[in-house]
Order: sequence, then structure tokens, then C-alpha cells
Amino acid sequence: MTATPTATRGLLAVLLPSMLVTVIASDMVNLVLPSIGAEFDATEAELAWVVTGFLLVFSVGIPFYGRISDRAGLRQLFAFALLAYAAGSLVCALAPELLVLVLGRIVMGAGAAAIPVLSIVAVTRLVPPDRRGMGIGVVSAAAGIGTAAGPALGGGIGQALGWPALFWLMFAAALVLLPAAWRVLPGAPPAAAGRFDLLGGILLGLGAGTVLFGFTRAQAAGFAAPSAWGSLVLAVVALGLFGWRTTRVARPFVPPALFGNRVYRAAVVVAFLAMTVNLGGLVFVPLLVVEVNGLTPGEGALVMIPAGLAVAALSPVIGRVADRTGTRPLVLAGLVVMGLFSLFLAFSAGSVLLAGVGVLGLSAGVIFVLTPIISAAAGALPAEQVGVGLGILQGAQFLGAGAGPALFGVLVTASREAGSLAVDAYSAVFLAMGVVVVFALAAAFRMRIPG
Repeated sequence: MTATPTATRGLLAVLLPSMLVTVIASDMVNLVLPSIGAEFDATEAELAWVVTGFLLVFSVGIPFYGRISDRAGLRQLFAFALLAYAAGSLVCALAPELLVLVLGRIVMGAGAAAIPVLSIVAVTRLVPPDRRGMGIGVVSAAAGIGTAAGPALGGGIGQALGWPALFWLMFAAALVLLPAAWRVLPGAPPAAAGRFDLLGGILLGLGAGTVLFGFTRAQAAGFAAPSAWGSLVLAVVALGLFGWRTTRVARPFVPPALFGNRVYRAAVVVAFLAMTVNLGGLVFVPLLVVEVNGLTPGEGALVMIPAGLAVAALSPVIGRVADRTGTRPLVLAGLVVMGLFSLFLAFSAGSVLLAGVGVLGLSAGVIFVLTPIISAAAGALPAEQVGVGLGILQGAQFLGAGAGPALFGVLVTASREAGSLAVDAYSAVFLAMGVVVVFALAAAFRMRIPG
């Protein structure tokens, strides 16, 4: 079933703000953590769970929602996600202690995880193929704006109205979006709906979650900490068991044929590496200007606003271009831009203006990569694999988004322990980002994207 142009506009009018509010939620609390810590008398390690709890459930939930969307109606899944998001927001807004706040964030993450993958699945199934790239571009624009605006919005509202106001705002937004989503999304399940291997999905989720948790602990305490290396060992075991089970059950959680698709396989690798670099820039550029240039956290977050605006402007344009031209040249060009601006940041660290220019160019390059590669991957998959395929693809994106800052954070810590100046430590991070882009280019060169 495809939508008419009017129905397509109505669909995007719901998906865009839904994506915006859920992505904002991932990092809107970063700048108000000190206020939360002061109110609940919490340590930094305890406060970290306000962010980590959300991200863990968010990253693990995305593949599950993608797989379930192959056998359940989008309307019901989207409504459940918004209700869970609203319930978690309400718990957070009323939280009397830190533990309740963390539990609320986990519930928020369980709802928010559905929105990115279900939005892309909805565009893939409902928007005509010649407009699919444009639709994915609009959804990507919302994700980019939310990522860049989250810290600034959270810091501004949190400072003016208090941190609970952030969660009251998210609660209200979810309730407003719920009836609109119910009206525009189809309720019938896909024709190819069938059973799948739940245990395999649990093993995959456990592996992805412990990878992210291990990287996060390594950033805080180093890889020698038992919580870091122990989590990574558990991740290897879980993912090994997942691979073993996938080859031995009739209906595996992830069909092996999925990774026999060369375009899709390369898209997952490129998306993971591109998001690793993207979030590295979005996290460490504000930290750079705060620590090296003496800006306040709120001022540091403002450096990211031009990048968010560039993403908003470019994403639909890139989507339309991808609908009309080959997508492989766009992906390669975007990676080259990301690599060049990573080097630009490395050699211009210390200037607020140049830092803003660098992250602007980096964000523009990411859009040239992600928007067409998601569209190409969706187009390369058979209808019965779209949900699980896009779930794995977006899970890889957000796993890269979580792993990147953690890994680069370990590099910053190691540089400081070696006696490097702060500006040199950040330069090392941006150089490492350039190296990651080289690996992404190698993967992109090996694929042939149709169109």
C-alpha cells in the first residue's frame, strides 16, 4: 500500500515531530545532570545512569521493534511506543528520588526505541518509491536537529524552569502525537507476518547492550575495570550464541540471507562507522570549547545549532537527489567530506569559530551518507525483511552513536595521562575520527548501490 501525495505529507507531519522529540530525549538531560545530582545528592557514577539507562534500552529495543513490525500493524506499535514514552516521561517528571528517575528513563527509552525504525519502515512501505529518499531525508532531518538541539534545549529549559519541566514537555508532546499517529498509520499487519526466534532476539539484545555498557564503563574507569572488560566478554559470548542459534533454528530472529545481500551488509558497516564519527564530533566539539576556550556548557551547546540547521536544510534535498541519481557517489562524497572536516577539526582545535565550522561540515557530510544509504538498503531488501533489516541497520547506527563517544573518551583520558595538553588530546580524537572514516570509505567502495 502506498500513500497519495497528500497522505504522504500527513504521514511526514507525524513522523517528523515524533522523531524529533524522541531523539531530543536521549541527550537533553546532559546539561542538567549537576542540578539533578544536587537535588538527589547523587554521585557522578549514579547520575550517569540517567543517560546510560535510556541509551541501553534504546539501542537494544530498535532491532526488536524492527522485527516485530514484520508481523504487527504499524499503528498499534507506534501507539504503544508513544504511550510508553509518555508514561516514562511522567514518572521522570514526578520522580521523588534518583532510582525512580532512572526507571522512568528506562521506560522512556523502551518507547523511544520504536520511533526511528518504525518511521523508516513507514516511509519505506507507504511512500511511493520515487519519493522514498525525500521521505527518509525528512525523517533524518528530524533526527539531526534533535541530536544537535537536545543539549541546548535541555540546558535552556532546565535552567529557566527546572529539570522536571523537560519531562513534562515530552509527556505533553507524546500525548499530542498519539491521536495523529493513530489516524495516519495503517493498522493491518504485513501479509508475510509469521513467527520468529525470540531467544535469538534476546541474545542479540544482550550482546548489543553489554557492548555499549562495556564501552561506557571503559570511558569512565578504563578497559582494565572489571565492569568494562567483563561486559565486553559477556557481549562476545552472547553474540557468539546468537550466531550459533541463527544457523540452527527454522525461523531465526535475523534471517541469514539478510547479510548475504551485499548492499545491505555494506550499509550496516558504513552506518555504524559514520555514526561513530558523527557522535564523536557532536560530543567532543562542545567539550573542547568548554574546556579549552572557557565557554559555559550552555554556550558550548550553542556551537552545535548551525550544524542542526544544516542537517535540517540538507536532509530533504539529499533525499530528493538520491531519488533521481545514483546513491553510491553521494555516500562516497559524504565520507570524503567527513574525513576532511575531521582533519580540519584536528588541526584547528583551540578556535571556537573554527570548531563550529568543523562540526557543521562534519554534520553535512553525515547527511550525504546516511540518508541515501538507508534508502538504498530499504530498496535492496525484500518486503518480508524490511522491518528486521531496518531494525538491525538503525540499531547499528545508534550502537555506533553510543560506542563512538565512549571509545574516543578513552583516547582523551589516555592522552591526558600521558601528559598531553587538553587541546592536543582533543586533536588526537579528531585524527582518530579521520581514521575511522577511512575504514568506512573502504566498505563503501566495495558495494554497488542500485540506482
